[in-house]
Amino acid sequence: MCTENYDPCYPDQPVVDRYLPIWAMLPAFAAKPAFIWADDDDDASPSRTALTYSQLDSSVGRVARNLLGVLRRGDAVLVLASPGLRLVTLLFACQRAGLTAVPVIPPDPARFGPAHEHLLRAVSQTKPAAAVADAVYIDAVTKTAGSVVAGEEGESGRLAAMLSSLRWLAVDELEREPRGGGGPGASSPAAKAYVGCGPDDVYLIQYTSGATGVPKPVMVTAGSAAHNVRAARKAYDLCPGSVVVSWLPQYHDCGLMFLLLTVVSGATCVLAAPGAFVRRPRLWLELVAEFRATCTPVPSFALPLVLRRGRSHGRLSLELGSLRNLILINEPIYKSCVDEFVQAFARDGLRVASISPSYGLAENCTFVSTAWRATCSDDDLPSYKKLLPSARLSSMGSNVSAEIEIAVVDEETGEPVEDGVEGEIWVSSPSNASGYLGHPSASHEAFCARVPGRAGACFVRTGDRGVVKQGRGPERYLYVVGRSADVITVLDDGGRRLRRVHAHYVETAAFGGAPPGRLRGGCVAAFTAPTSTPRSLTSQTDVAVIVVVELQKGSGGGDGDHRELCDRMKAAVWREEGVMVGLVVLVDGGVVPKTTSGKLRRGAARQMLLAGKLRAIFEARYDDGGDAVAGVREEGREEMAGKSVDGWLVAGEGGETDMATAFGSASRRLRLQSFL
Repeated sequence: MCTENYDPCYPDQPVVDRYLPIWAMLPAFAAKPAFIWADDDDDASPSRTALTYSQLDSSVGRVARNLLGVLRRGDAVLVLASPGLRLVTLLFACQRAGLTAVPVIPPDPARFGPAHEHLLRAVSQTKPAAAVADAVYIDAVTKTAGSVVAGEEGESGRLAAMLSSLRWLAVDELEREPRGGGGPGASSPAAKAYVGCGPDDVYLIQYTSGATGVPKPVMVTAGSAAHNVRAARKAYDLCPGSVVVSWLPQYHDCGLMFLLLTVVSGATCVLAAPGAFVRRPRLWLELVAEFRATCTPVPSFALPLVLRRGRSHGRLSLELGSLRNLILINEPIYKSCVDEFVQAFARDGLRVASISPSYGLAENCTFVSTAWRATCSDDDLPSYKKLLPSARLSSMGSNVSAEIEIAVVDEETGEPVEDGVEGEIWVSSPSNASGYLGHPSASHEAFCARVPGRAGACFVRTGDRGVVKQGRGPERYLYVVGRSADVITVLDDGGRRLRRVHAHYVETAAFGGAPPGRLRGGCVAAFTAPTSTPRSLTSQTDVAVIVVVELQKGSGGGDGDHRELCDRMKAAVWREEGVMVGLVVLVDGGVVPKTTSGKLRRGAARQMLLAGKLRAIFEARYDDGGDAVAGVREEGREEMAGKSVDGWLVAGEGGETDMATAFGSASRRLRLQSFL
């Protein structure tokens, strides 16, 4: 059995939960905080609640015993607890009880929306034996379900029926000591044989972000999760002296992985609610300074958000010199944005050497790679097409480590491409998940890819596109340049050549073309859609490039002002990327759909627009790349679904939207051309 144990003080375990009793028995760790919850109340009196390794181990054992009092090992459990120390305990308790956790953000019971749709999806697909939540939340759900008229049609009625049929378990009850004490999962120096999850048991159903489609349920085994966080521990050089600050959602991906990573490292993790960061972005850096954090993971959009709203007026002064790893996720990662952030907070001790651009995905548990190096200087940060790298590869192959292999391949043939050539990123690792729950064909396609001529290793097809470039020395770097599903294909040279442009470049150019303060950062979505009267493919307007833009509240003017804004964005996209925009749509804040981790859902935005469900403030249409603009205030678009309006197709749900999204691979382009 291969081990990632690179230091004698780390006792490698096959399952993450098995680290807890070890730390709890060591005097140096028993009273040490494992997790600290940081409240940031509006009354300017924030509170801090600590959970030591000894307390966490005892709580996990107690909750696990109570869970097994009503459930059977192997059952799926819907975890709907609010973010905080209770959720941390529940996730580890499910592993110790041998249950499969399905963490889902608890939606507001009184208002049906996208969060409810996801909950409905999770209940339908995982068929949980029970749902665990706070007692107050269970009461609210019960009352809401009871108020729904029996037999009511629609999603709300279906969800109410499903929730009513679930077996609900209150966290408050699970935390109480069971009668007689002891039982399965008890922890003590003379603990019985471990009866929780084995390395091959599915301990977690983790949903993909849904950035490019419907979220998929990924089956993660306890062994693959343990391998993943051990690999991350080594890559980030974490140890018992490390202090992590995280406000990421604890339900999936990086937010959940850092809970496991903390325990495997014997470190301390300071947690805050995602909403607290959104309300006051400076909170993140204040927590880093208060606890002298050495490591903090954030999505890349957090940097410009802090620059706009969190540079001053804080409760505490900043001292960021303790930070060794500022881990950036949610690729692509723009070098200019990172440079501006480092420059802004350099006087507070932030060092460029702490920047850790990283790459991960749910299908590989989370972590894949990082380009971090503790000794780098300003000149040592390479870039490619404005982006920072997300992995350092060996000089001869594409290995991130001895067990994690990255390949950049031609997406049609699976053959590796040469350095400098863009291709699809494939990952082979013991961290690879087992597949998608209930989707055998999709699982085989995504998790069983093989490089032609090579026996053995299976690769996960990530759907991400990347380029490998040589650095100044022997190291090679992987740059994640975008998602295959979000590629915009345009025609150059009078229609003689197809060129691929990643949507984020169009969005960045559009945002940069607007006056400061007019647009919401990270809320610009670019995609393509077909016109209703297609001609031969000799101009870009047959498959139009559309940009949907959120305006800052209170920044708008009249129609003339909106038209000028659209013109400036269109001109900037042409100037920066050589892409002719056919339609610019201005919308209010909060309209552009996003995932819970802040990723744009461009496909969903396209679908909303074509289905007539995207209520616009102003639209600017550009015919055949000319200068003529028709500015139209959005009215009654819902009634126009399926009709042609001014040469633009307004499609119904699930209609032409599918054709538009097919504009990706070469074979799909041929089918699209035939259709047109």
